[in-house]
Amino acid sequence: MKYKYLVIEGNIGAGKTSLASLLAEETGSRLVLEAFSDNPFLAKFYEDPGRYAFQLELSFLSERYHQIKTELGYPDLFGQSVISDYFLAKSFIFSKYNLKDDEMRLFEKLFSIINLQAPKPDLYVYLHLPVEKLLENIKLRGRAYEKHIRFDYLKEIQDGYFGFFKSQQEMKILVIDTSNLDFVNKKSDLQQLKKIIFEGDYSVGMNRLIL
Repeated sequence: MKYKYLVIEGNIGAGKTSLASLLAEETGSRLVLEAFSDNPFLAKFYEDPGRYAFQLELSFLSERYHQIKTELGYPDLFGQSVISDYFLAKSFIFSKYNLKDDEMRLFEKLFSIINLQAPKPDLYVYLHLPVEKLLENIKLRGRAYEKHIRFDYLKEIQDGYFGFFKSQQEMKILVIDTSNLDFVNKKSDLQQLKKIIFEGDYSVGMNRLIL
């Protein structure tokens, strides 16, 4: 495969896990998915964000770093590529909007230390959808702990991602507007995305596509 380490991300409900899974199957890559459902603070956070945000973000940071280091810390003897549905910087993006100022200062210090040791992807793909469509997708998949997610929260997270992209000077970032695609149910849409991701030549910084 063209990339040894490919990240597929997006806001909540954008389809990042679905696309990462489909691409890993298509390319024979090793799939690394975030184990978010096992987090004991997630449901509590959606019910009472102010009380559980700091515990949630610290636990996510720890779990994400441990998983990334475990999966990518050693060379693959068989040359198998890795496709993941998250990147460590996700912790920083979400915590910026979930934590209070004093909590964020402490979290940022911890994150900066850990982030220096984390592997960076050869290409970072972000699936962009309007917030209204994200809410539709969240409702359709029917996860009980997501029923409290609000429009303004998703908008803040979306803005956080783009703020992060604009600050990056060393990573290749591909932002794809997938509003008109159904890559889960339409093989042609999946193949179109696959071609764009694996055959395109992208520069360092943010590259944007609307399909």
